[in-house]
Amino acid sequence: MAITDFERYPLTFGPSPVHHLDRLTAHLGGAHLWAKREDVSSGLAFGGNKTRKLEYIVPDVLAQDADTLVSIGGYQSNHTRQVAAVAAKLGLKCRLIQERWVDWDDPVNDKVGNILLSRIMGADVRLDPAGFDIGIRRSWEEAIAEVEAAGGRPYAIPAGASEHKFGGLGFANWAYEVAEQERQLGVFFDTIVVCTVTGSTHAGMIAGFAALEDEGGRPRRVIGIDASAKVEQTREQVGRIARNTAKLIGLERDLRDDEITVFDGWAGDYYGIPVQSTIDAIRLSGRLEGMIIDPVYEGKSMAGLIDLVSQGEIGQDSTVLYAHLGGQPALNAYSGIFD
Repeated sequence: MAITDFERYPLTFGPSPVHHLDRLTAHLGGAHLWAKREDVSSGLAFGGNKTRKLEYIVPDVLAQDADTLVSIGGYQSNHTRQVAAVAAKLGLKCRLIQERWVDWDDPVNDKVGNILLSRIMGADVRLDPAGFDIGIRRSWEEAIAEVEAAGGRPYAIPAGASEHKFGGLGFANWAYEVAEQERQLGVFFDTIVVCTVTGSTHAGMIAGFAALEDEGGRPRRVIGIDASAKVEQTREQVGRIARNTAKLIGLERDLRDDEITVFDGWAGDYYGIPVQSTIDAIRLSGRLEGMIIDPVYEGKSMAGLIDLVSQGEIGQDSTVLYAHLGGQPALNAYSGIFD
């Protein structure tokens, strides 16, 4: 099968926009930097990268005649907010488990930002004190069972949609979308930089660009910047999901180790806690480009991008595409860092 053989339910406006970061490029004095904006790609609750993933999951939801989407994330999960938005769009119920993945003492952390939007959209939000992990969670499995016991027809969507069988398809298709935009713009992005935690965004890109290379395209580097602070677990999950997605879309070879690149050094000690490089990257992106990024994901991937360019790991002759995955609503729960 190829990526075009999978049914896709449109939840976005179309291809997410691409634009040059001219002031940031000039400031760093190195590679040419561009951004592809998943944060402005949909009208559903401020969009984001999970909306693109859900386009390939919704057909299965409808085929199974589910009446309740059940998912999980932290208090400020972008993913659960996007699941709530899709449930509202489809006229379905939504049960969300929001675990305490981040030890952050902002007193409104469980009331503003993403979780507020999920409540506005009618989701049944359940708080849970469990800490962070990128694996399958017991609280989520119990929520699925509770919906079934009450006579509902749940559809299970794991954290970040990453462990879903179709979780990588949205960003495999993103790779093909990038290739078409390159043709239109007359540019080639030899390096892609993306934040990675639960893994399927990064993994889908790896699979999609590998398929494009096998179809005669030029090779490129897809760099995942870890924001999980559990880099080995993330690296394993990215590789596994990338290989599964590659098989789904018909890649007739195993992925090479050099195609699966996860860098650490910008996550800090704990998931969801901004470190100084995160804060500096958010300020620099805002002041030079008017581009708002968040303290959990994009602030860390942008910090990585800045350092990789500044240190020459990404060469001056490179043309880089930064994947902006959304997440800005979480800023409301981190206001204290910008006093």
